[in-house]
Amino acid sequence: MSAGGIAAIIAASALLIISVAIAYAVVRLGRAIDEVGTAVKEISHETTPLLHEVTTTVELVNGPLQSINKVTKSMEELSSKISTNTSSFLDKNQMAMKAAGAVLTAAQMRKKKKGKSSKKSKSARYVDDEEF
Repeated sequence: MSAGGIAAIIAASALLIISVAIAYAVVRLGRAIDEVGTAVKEISHETTPLLHEVTTTVELVNGPLQSINKVTKSMEELSSKISTNTSSFLDKNQMAMKAAGAVLTAAQMRKKKKGKSSKKSKSARYVDDEEF
C-alpha cells in the first residue's frame, strides 16, 4: 500500500466520523424540535380556556361599567341643569337672595346671642327671645 492509499483511508475515515457527527446532531435537533412542538401544543391547549375566561370576565365587567357610565352622564346632566337653574334664579331674584342672606345672618346672630345668653336668668332669656 502506498502513501496515497493510506491517505485515502484516513480521509474516508474522517469523512465517516464527520458524517456520523452530523447525523447525530440532526437527530438531536429533530428531537428538540419535536419537544418544542409538544410544548407549544400544551401551551396552546392551556391558554385557550384561559383566554376564553378572560374574555368572559371582561364582558361581565363591561356591563356594570356601562351602567355606571349612564348614571354618570345622567348625574352630569342633572348637575348642569341645577347649575343653570340656580344661576338663572340668582340672576332674576337678586333681591330675594339678599333678603334670604339677611335672614340667615340674623338667624346666625340669634344663635350666637342665645349661646351667650344661656348664662342669663330665665327672665332675661325670655326678653331676648321676644325681641325677634
